[in-house]
Amino acid sequence: MKKVELNIIALANSESQPGNFALILEEHKGFRRLPIIIGAFEAQAIAVSLERMQPNRPMTHDLFKNTLDISGIKITEVIISDLKEGTFYATLIGNKPDGSPLNVDARSSDAIAMAVRFGCPIFTTEEIMDIASII
Repeated sequence: MKKVELNIIALANSESQPGNFALILEEHKGFRRLPIIIGAFEAQAIAVSLERMQPNRPMTHDLFKNTLDISGIKITEVIISDLKEGTFYATLIGNKPDGSPLNVDARSSDAIAMAVRFGCPIFTTEEIMDIASII
């Protein structure tokens, strides 16, 4: 499986699905873009972290990251691993405290919110880019 690194380049209101948001990911060394429609809560979670805002109380994704940090678990990358019937699937990849691998199934929007918090790269597969990306 060839991995394609992605960068977040935009988060905007979705014109095709009112009330939702379009998260636009761009190929790190290329011109293809991968649009993902996400909910308002997930968009807020990503935006808050990208803008380095500090809410008065931890948001759910912050709580999850804090719990993983205290437990000694490191998230090293996120991969948007599958696309079925228009829905993206993702995996958090990391290491447990003993060094053994950790793979956690996640919604793509939640996985990206965690990637932003952990400062880790976001990947997808060449196959998904071939199917769902735009130039």
